[in-house]
Amino acid sequence: MSDSAMHTVTDFPHQITEDEHVWIEVSDGTRLAARIWRPADAAAVPAILELIPYRKRDLTAQRDSIHHPYIAGHGYACVRVDLRGSGDSEGVLTDEYLEQELRDAEDVLAWLAAQPWCDGNTGMMGISWGGFNALQVAARRPKGLGAIVTVCSTDDRYADDVHYMGGCLLSDNLSWASTMFAYTSSPPDPELVGDTWREMWMERLHGSGLWLDEWLRHQRRDAYWEHGSICEDYADVNIPVLAVSGWADGYSNAVFRMIENLESPSQGLIGPWSHKYPHLGQPGPAIGFLQEAVRWWDRWLKGIDNDIDQAPKLRVWMQDSVPPLTAYEERPGRWVGEPNWPSPHVEKVTHPLARHRLAAPDETVAEQTMSVESPLSVGQFAGKWCSYNAPPDLPYDQREEDGGSLVFDSDVLEQQHEILGSPAVELDVTADRPDAMVAVRLSDIAPDGRSTRVTYGLLNLTHRDSHADPQPLVPGQRYRVRVVMNGVAHAFAAGHRMRLSISTSYWPLAWASPESARLDVTAGSSRLVLPVRPVRESDEVSMHPFGDPEGAEPISVTQIRNGEHQWRVTRDLVDYESALEVVNDLGVVRIDDIGLEVTRRADERYSSIADDYGSLRGETTWTMGFRRGDWDVQTVTRTVLTSTPTDFHLHAQLDAYEGQERVVSLNWDRTIPRDHV
Repeated sequence: MSDSAMHTVTDFPHQITEDEHVWIEVSDGTRLAARIWRPADAAAVPAILELIPYRKRDLTAQRDSIHHPYIAGHGYACVRVDLRGSGDSEGVLTDEYLEQELRDAEDVLAWLAAQPWCDGNTGMMGISWGGFNALQVAARRPKGLGAIVTVCSTDDRYADDVHYMGGCLLSDNLSWASTMFAYTSSPPDPELVGDTWREMWMERLHGSGLWLDEWLRHQRRDAYWEHGSICEDYADVNIPVLAVSGWADGYSNAVFRMIENLESPSQGLIGPWSHKYPHLGQPGPAIGFLQEAVRWWDRWLKGIDNDIDQAPKLRVWMQDSVPPLTAYEERPGRWVGEPNWPSPHVEKVTHPLARHRLAAPDETVAEQTMSVESPLSVGQFAGKWCSYNAPPDLPYDQREEDGGSLVFDSDVLEQQHEILGSPAVELDVTADRPDAMVAVRLSDIAPDGRSTRVTYGLLNLTHRDSHADPQPLVPGQRYRVRVVMNGVAHAFAAGHRMRLSISTSYWPLAWASPESARLDVTAGSSRLVLPVRPVRESDEVSMHPFGDPEGAEPISVTQIRNGEHQWRVTRDLVDYESALEVVNDLGVVRIDDIGLEVTRRADERYSSIADDYGSLRGETTWTMGFRRGDWDVQTVTRTVLTSTPTDFHLHAQLDAYEGQERVVSLNWDRTIPRDHV
């Protein structure tokens, strides 16, 4: 492990040959575009597939150039394929993880296994989308697929993805839909596909559709989300799985569940990182993840008896206390290992809720009622559900948030106090409305009062018994509910306090309930349950040391215009509007070896007025541009989401340009009934 920058490797065990553009025809005749790196001086080797919609020719070209040649140089054929309807592949992409996508993946794997340079053994790897479909394809058991590496992915598309959390609608649902709206509206490169580029582009513009419309029509856990969720039957996956995430990522919970439930050989790895590969990990420290991946492939695709399967079942970065900041270069801490999950080293410790304090585990607390009806401003410092670390998007000091919440503080900790796993809050509550939500936060309180959020959880109270069959609350009736927070590894420092905060809104991270609701919480019977990992001088489970982060030499790019990043919270005390404004502008970048200039900018704004639940508004605008010589195209996509107590209102626009001429202009207006969300 090292806190240094990634080391560039140029000398590999094998010489590499690259096929920059290869057509792979799938069973219905559609051609998918592939880029292949493989050993030039080896006989048949296993093939590793990464199948994603993020444009191998440009948007992921630099990232791909770091890890695919690296793995190829260690004796594998690495194949990066654009999904149907994305990048330079034919067809139209109309949603995530469709049955067609998974059939295409099986066709590509069969094509790879049949190539003279492949020995018939295949693997899949990927981060985010590529991690998702690696799991989903593994559950289908295609011939020859021997192992996968899945990074920042999920086993449950409803419970742990950008769409919903605890039955609450996430604003990342809008943000991510807008990202894919922009990507699926982008054209293929004429240098690769020839004169058909415009016809392919028009097919995408008119055929990809508005994904957010579909996602909002599935507000409860139904067959739509069950498709592609391997938690429906973990036994479907019968090959080795290396599952990876980061504490700042949105997908760390899935690692715990997969390690607990998969019957095939599996390992979990969770670092301090955001939504990034660990060798590029931010916050640091980054690790030598590509070395780990090669060792994984060597063990399970080549049968090399290395020691990868002797590592702890779960390796996690135990984070130390830090001041609240929206970005960190490094998170101090240490690696710890667990032989299994649930771990024999973790014990459940219960703290009853007393009046504004966390009682000691063995303390008896009399019942008393405390009420909370939070302002909509609670949540403005929540950060992003899934951090990308650019712009800075981690949660800030929680003291303002705590002003609109019920707060319960522990006594000052006399010694370091470590937790590993998912804290939970068991609440006895009544509500004065049939629809309500609750947000719970666990924070680390420094002696000077600064409050750093450690983890949090959300629950739509109509989903208290089932995400598949939500039921309205009966106002005034008392319910016992359990709110599970995101899994975490955190060491509270001696001299600090732990704080539990409870609020009835968490906007704009989550869309607010149809109307404001007051919750009455019964202290005494309500409690916080912590997964405590007693501090040991040394871990009982031996740790395999990680190497320094390294990768192949990235392709050359030139920054033509600098970008900008903003994460701004504003409050207007004239009209009482509060807003979160986010700018993620990557400027203009030239990919030097193909002479292509790429423009990419996203603007997001989430606003509300005072405590008017009917004023919530999310608006996103994306600008994408591609230029080489006299080829100059641009798309501008805009999405606006608002709501009333009964409906969501969705408006979207798409404008496409060749040079200065607008060639396509499309509009959508949709009204979608709210389903207890």
